[in-house]
This record gives sequence, structure tokens and C-alpha cells, in this order.
Amino acid sequence: MISVAEALERLFALVAPLEPETVPLRVAAGRVLAEDATALRDQPPFPASAMDGYAVRGDAVAPGARFTVIGEAPAGRRFAGRVGSGEAVRIFTGAPMPEGTDRVVIQEDVTREGDMATVTGTPGPGPHVRPAGADFRAGDRVAAPRRLSAADLALLAAMNLPEVRVTRRPSVAILSTGDELVMPGEAPGDDQIVASNVFALAALLEAEGAEARILPIARDTESSLRAGLQLAQGADLILTVGGASVGDHDLVAPVAAALGMDTAFYKVAMRPGKPLMAGRLGASAMIGLPGNPVSAIVCGTVFVAPVIRKMLGLGAAPAPRLTAPLARDIAANGPREHYMRARLGPEGLEPFASQDSALLSLMAEADALLIRPPSDGPRAAGETVEYLPLPRP
Repeated sequence: MISVAEALERLFALVAPLEPETVPLRVAAGRVLAEDATALRDQPPFPASAMDGYAVRGDAVAPGARFTVIGEAPAGRRFAGRVGSGEAVRIFTGAPMPEGTDRVVIQEDVTREGDMATVTGTPGPGPHVRPAGADFRAGDRVAAPRRLSAADLALLAAMNLPEVRVTRRPSVAILSTGDELVMPGEAPGDDQIVASNVFALAALLEAEGAEARILPIARDTESSLRAGLQLAQGADLILTVGGASVGDHDLVAPVAAALGMDTAFYKVAMRPGKPLMAGRLGASAMIGLPGNPVSAIVCGTVFVAPVIRKMLGLGAAPAPRLTAPLARDIAANGPREHYMRARLGPEGLEPFASQDSALLSLMAEADALLIRPPSDGPRAAGETVEYLPLPRP
């Protein structure tokens, strides 16, 4: 068995960032910017009023100063003339500053009678003007790689970019194996269960930016598994779920080997998730996940999600770990790295009493995976431990 860290290194070696593609800005949310985006104009493109008020020459502003209002400048339409001494233009937020002005006296500091505006009280320091290019200049860049947020899309739109270059979404084919499985909605036999892992894995990987495809269940025969793997051809990543151990009905390894899989590793010193395998099958990377529901989800979080992030151009890095105090004492750990389902509360992390890898109900309640290093000694309440956060709606 190899360590979790070594398994990740070998997995990262199996994949590379995918090629870029151009998409409209409207559908770029959550995509990974593959090439720097360059602003096509200054923002703002002109000195602009930051407030509603009156645009004047700043050196003429004083309590009691009077100005003749000679026009108006709403947002989107500048005042065409030049403003001279003793004159003002009624201006609104976002409008271009008229020629000859450099200050806005806000409307709360002005009394208006007809065409005469009088500064009342003591006006603030001003100038309430946004300089041209105060936000960004033409030629400024948004650096890649970067997962595009809502604010990023607003910035790119303001840069006058209708489309962007993003990394192509990795295509992932997910293949469950086992005679005991049926799909949700089907009528299970007396000795069968409903396939669940593939739905968690598809959701997890789509949240990372992949395109997941759930294949029909492969039965415990070489011909069925071979047919399933052939259906997966063309995917950037193939995930098999179940059948990766060494029992008489665990056929993934021998069938994949017969199809030409170049194996990178088999078995990882962790729990849950020891029967993990990986390699390359033709043009696809392939990861064989254990069939236990919790094991598959944990391995998806620890291994597959970071692989997807590398394929998207976000670098080769483990899932980011956080720290928190323990909410209760825990016993010593065994020889394998342990990812314990836990709940994060006001007192810290509290691992569930049962860590049975078949209990999906506890997986659904957990919001963290408490990480126990191999052969870690007993830990007391209040000690700081590492954990992986689990996404919650």
C-alpha cells in the first residue's frame, strides 16, 4: 500500500490541464479562466460624477457661493458646452464631468431657486469625482488561472469582453459494477440494493467543473465490464465504482489490464477507501473506487476532486485542509490515515460514534472529515486537529 500523499502524486502524473475554449460571458460562471483577459477600455472611461449634485470649478466653492445653472448632465449623456466661472451644471451619478469643472457639490449642500444654485452651510471636502481609469485601464489584465465568480463576470463585462477563454470541462464517465445493484426507481430483487455512489460522485465532480456521464451498471462478468469500459471510451477520466478489490467477483483490475491499462498504483493506506486503483486506459485516466458508499464519496473528495482541479488548470494540490479543536476525546488511530465523518459545532469537531463505511445517513449529516494521521495517539478534547470541509447546500 502507498500513502495518501503518494497516491495523489501518482494521480496528478496521470493528467494534464485540458485545452482552452472560447465561451460567451453569459455562460462562463464557475468556469476556469485559461488565458489572461485584457481590458479593452478604461473604467470609468471619463472623469465621472460620484454623486448627484452640481458640477462646478472647485476653487469657487465656499459657503454662500452662487452659481448659474446652465444645463444638465444625466448618466449616459454629457453636457456639451464648457462651464465658466460662476456657472454650474446639474449632474447625476455616473455622468461625465463637463469641461471646465473638477468638483461636484452634492445636492444636499445646495439650495436651488430657478436657475440659481446657492451653496448652503459648509460643503464637504469633495471632490466627488471618479477619475478616468480609477477602476482599471485599457490593457489591464485578469490573470489566469482563476475560477470565475459573479464579481469576475461583472469585471470582465465592464472590460467590454463578450467572451472569454476558459479550460474545457473534463468529461468523466462513471461506471458502477456489481450484480447486487439496480438503479433508483427500479424494483430491487430480494438480494439487491439501489446504486447510490454514482449520484454523489457526479454531483461532486460537476460542482468542481466536470461533465459527468453515468453509464449503465456493469454486471459481474468480464463481458459486461468490458462493454461498460468500451462505453466509457472518449472520456478524459473513467471512474469505476466497486469491483476494485481482490475477491472472486472483483473484475475491474483484470479486465482493465486485459484492455491495456497501465496501472499507476493499487491500494492506499487509508480508511475508508483502501481498495483504490488508478492508471491510464488508452487516452483516458482511470480511477477504480471502492464500492462502499462512504468510501467512494471520501475517495472522490480526497482524490478525484483534486484531479479534476488539475485538469482544469488550477494546479496539482491536495484538497485544502482546515483546523479546529476536538469537541471530545478520541482514541488512538491505527496504521492507516483515517478520514472520520464528523460534525463541526460550537465546541469544535465531533466525530460520529460509528464510522461504518456503509452508513450513508451519517455521511449526509457530516459537514467535515476529521483527518487522523497513521498511528496517531489518543487526542483529548480541545486539541487542534485537521479536517476537510464537506460542502453543504
